[in-house]
Amino acid sequence: MPRNAPDPATPCPCGSALPYAGCCGRWHDGPLHLQAPDAEALMRSRYSAFVLELGDYLLATWAEATRPGRIDFEPGLRWLGLQVRAHRAIDADHAEVEFVARSKLGGRAHRLHETSRFTRDAAGRWMYVDGEMQA
Repeated sequence: MPRNAPDPATPCPCGSALPYAGCCGRWHDGPLHLQAPDAEALMRSRYSAFVLELGDYLLATWAEATRPGRIDFEPGLRWLGLQVRAHRAIDADHAEVEFVARSKLGGRAHRLHETSRFTRDAAGRWMYVDGEMQA
């Protein structure tokens, strides 16, 4: 189990209503941690990884061509929820996921509305490529 992981029976941070262990926890932990079955599952697991500050997982699921050197987490940022608005398969190896993630920092609420792009790598794993902010 990752260092910052909640109790396995706790509802998953991604909002699926499943317990963490049966949802994003299975992608965060163990030998299958990079095997999310589709772009939406990977996006949900990445949101949960931001909530739990799992930087290694975020880097491991980021396409090499666009991956930053490190992940810095904002001290005091509290994630409040995720809404997946759309999951579009472009072809067998490319997909987009539109989502809204809400957070709070220093008493001020924030809303991140993004359409993220994903690709399947040579090993068949879904990887985050980049995202476009929406209004």
